[in-house]
Amino acid sequence: MKKWLAGMLATLSLSAWGAVDLNNATQSELEAVKGIGPVKARAILEYRQRHGPFRSVAALAAVRGFGKASVAKLKGQLSVAQDK
Repeated sequence: MKKWLAGMLATLSLSAWGAVDLNNATQSELEAVKGIGPVKARAILEYRQRHGPFRSVAALAAVRGFGKASVAKLKGQLSVAQDK
């Protein structure tokens, strides 16, 4: 039930606030993106931990389980916050 509720909250925040930031999203926030399940969300978090923050959404293609075609499909749902 907790997992379902967290997923619902993440989905609501995604639709209300726009794209999910690859550099700050939690597992459940990533899973709320259509096309990203638990395994891919975990791969994103592990990649981010090993290699640091993403510089662009296109850099997601370097993560295991993602290719250029899947990144293109997800592009509108994801973002990368730029440091100032």
